[in-house]
Amino acid sequence: MTDAEKKELNSHPWTFSTAPFRIAGNLYFVGNRDVGAYLIDTEEGLVLIDSTYPSTAPLLIQSIADLGFSARDVRHLIHTHGHFDHFGCTGFVKALSGCTTYLGRRDAEMFVRDPSLILAGDCGIRDFGPFVPDVLLDGGETIRSGSTEIEVVATPGHSDGCMSFFFYVEEDGIRYRCGLFGGAGFNTLKDGFIAIHGNTWSRGEYLQTLDRLAGEKVDITLGNHTSQARMLEKHAEAVRVGSCLPFVDREEFGRFIGERRERFHAEFG
Repeated sequence: MTDAEKKELNSHPWTFSTAPFRIAGNLYFVGNRDVGAYLIDTEEGLVLIDSTYPSTAPLLIQSIADLGFSARDVRHLIHTHGHFDHFGCTGFVKALSGCTTYLGRRDAEMFVRDPSLILAGDCGIRDFGPFVPDVLLDGGETIRSGSTEIEVVATPGHSDGCMSFFFYVEEDGIRYRCGLFGGAGFNTLKDGFIAIHGNTWSRGEYLQTLDRLAGEKVDITLGNHTSQARMLEKHAEAVRVGSCLPFVDREEFGRFIGERRERFHAEFG
């Protein structure tokens, strides 16, 4: 994010707004033009994956309402990782709904060890701290809500406790496997960041994560950040053709992992 965008986020967060939309089946996009957040409507309430920036909390709540739902009905709030742009609205949603919150165990430990690693200060946001998760994730768990089962895979690198999620949705009698890589960014792998925070293990773990995810079979790729899977462009095309098929690409997840690997080696050797 550029310095101008950081300033805009803090002073005019509504400019990050984008209309929510249904992706396929019971899965919806409720993020903003920078950060992805996803809502799953299950028989036992709503599941929310990530909650975006603290300053964009009103946008998230309104997006959920615009789809005909209420944030008060969120039962599970699952986090990809412990950076503030992915959990910034969690306290608000928790206060509204009493939902159960989930976070990777190693990121919860990070909160205690070095709270600056939530990275709020990188965007000039002061006096904002981490939350206390209800459930700690190690990877290998299955989170269930109604007939929805979310497979949790530990994918450290971008953060120590980063998690990726895989689950099925159904559209017109066809089941599609959705995949969300929980943290693809390189900002925490750069020399300057490692020099400050000492996370010398992160690059090795990131490469191991890419190896782990390379074999995943995914029909619908979701972006941890909105641009990563071209969520808005696909939605525009889905509206044009009247179908969820623009979101369906069985090769995209593998291409994305391959592109991350190429960029990693180009930048870090």
